[in-house]
Amino acid sequence: MKKILLFASGSGTNVENIMAYFKNKAVNTAFLVLVNNPEAKVIEKARKNAVPVVIFDRNMLNDGAVEKIMRDFNPDLIVLAGFLWKLPETLVDLFENKIINIHPALLPKYGGKGMYGKHVHQAVLDNKEQETGITIHFVNANYDEGNVIFQATTPLEYPTTVEAIAEAVQQLEYCHFPEVIENLLKPF
Repeated sequence: MKKILLFASGSGTNVENIMAYFKNKAVNTAFLVLVNNPEAKVIEKARKNAVPVVIFDRNMLNDGAVEKIMRDFNPDLIVLAGFLWKLPETLVDLFENKIINIHPALLPKYGGKGMYGKHVHQAVLDNKEQETGITIHFVNANYDEGNVIFQATTPLEYPTTVEAIAEAVQQLEYCHFPEVIENLLKPF
């Protein structure tokens, strides 16, 4: 059994996609979803898939409660899927090379604090980039600076919109994120 711990903050489309992907695979998986937003739609999506959910706040993240949950679950891989908070360095160190994140741009461009979702896509549009894409990387102590695992690109044609860029990037996420997760689980 492979255990995947998913951190999320919002709608949960990537979480739902990852769960659906592994339902069709021979590998037996168990999921746990940790959510920092009690209003997040990901909660309903996880529960609909009979996946346990833990809602936490900053105090729980910083006082060791989340660390205990993580240790007790003992994940093979920790996936940040639309999770907007920076993990404490103690957790990053404790689970070194077991935490991955997906970023909606081709890092190192458009990374760092505050660079998520539409903020990234707006910056790509403002700079008239000829392509954009996704970066899946290991998490380290700094925003979006961990070692790159995988990148995929999509060309941009102008005129375009932030919404069109977001849709193209989301399709890359849906296509590649679960496959990368599966490949990372193989050595364990």
